[in-house]
Amino acid sequence: MVITVNGESVSLSDEPVYISSFLSSKGINSNTVVVELNREIILRENYETAFIKDKDILEILRFVGGG
Repeated sequence: MVITVNGESVSLSDEPVYISSFLSSKGINSNTVVVELNREIILRENYETAFIKDKDILEILRFVGGG
């Protein structure tokens, strides 16, 4: 399965892959990001039930504070 993550193609072997599993496999703390799947923001409480399938587009956004 091939998906697009932040504009780059990524190959995954499993289908479906839950958002929470994908984030964990990449070492990303789900509490520090916002995830958009196919142009729709996924609520953090749905990361365990929303899954990624072939040709999906995933955007992972991390907020950074500064001054």
